[in-house]
Formats: sequence, structure tokens, C-alpha cells
Amino acid sequence: MSEKKYDLEDRTLEFAIACRIYIGKLPKSISNIEDSKQLVRASGSIGANYIEANESLSKKDFVFRLKISRKESKEAVYWLNILNRINPEFKSETEQLIKEGKELKLIFSSIIEKYKV
Repeated sequence: MSEKKYDLEDRTLEFAIACRIYIGKLPKSISNIEDSKQLVRASGSIGANYIEANESLSKKDFVFRLKISRKESKEAVYWLNILNRINPEFKSETEQLIKEGKELKLIFSSIIEKYKV
């Protein structure tokens, strides 16, 4: 994830894939498995809801879907923070994913603000 993506659909897809690659490296403990399941759901939902937003029929639905993407971004960061504390040996990689998750949240917040309904 070193190169920044400016197409948000691509960027959210890359984030979801990077989270899955990261999860594959973690030790297989009960807590890592359960927390990873939550991260998979949240990280994938960010882009899926953004795609839905782009296909929305109204401005209200567009903003609603963006709010879900923003919420899922915050949730992904939450699970990454938990995994970061439990698996300090992956600190650098985890913090890079946390940074990207926070940036996605800020992007969605900015778009929502622009389209306030």
C-alpha cells in the first residue's frame, strides 16, 4: 500500500486486500481469528458500500451509504488497534493499515460534509 490511490473504489479495494494479507500473517490464536473475522467484514464493507453509494438513486441514499462506509472505516481501525496491541511484532504493518483506515474515514467525512442532506 505504498502508492496512494486516487480512485476511491480502487483504494478501498486495496485496503480490504491489504487487511486480508495482513491477517494471513498473524498467529492463529482464538482472539486473532475472531478479531480478524471482524476486520474482514469491516474492511470489505467500506468499499462495498462506497460502490453502492455510486449507484444510488438519490442524494439521500448516496450520503447514507457514505456514512456506512465511514462507520466501517472506524470499525476497521478499531479491530486493527486491538490486533496491534496483541501482536506487537507486526506493529509497523498494522500502523500503516490504521493510517489508511483513518484517511478513508476522513475522505468519507469530507464527502458527506459536502453533500449534507
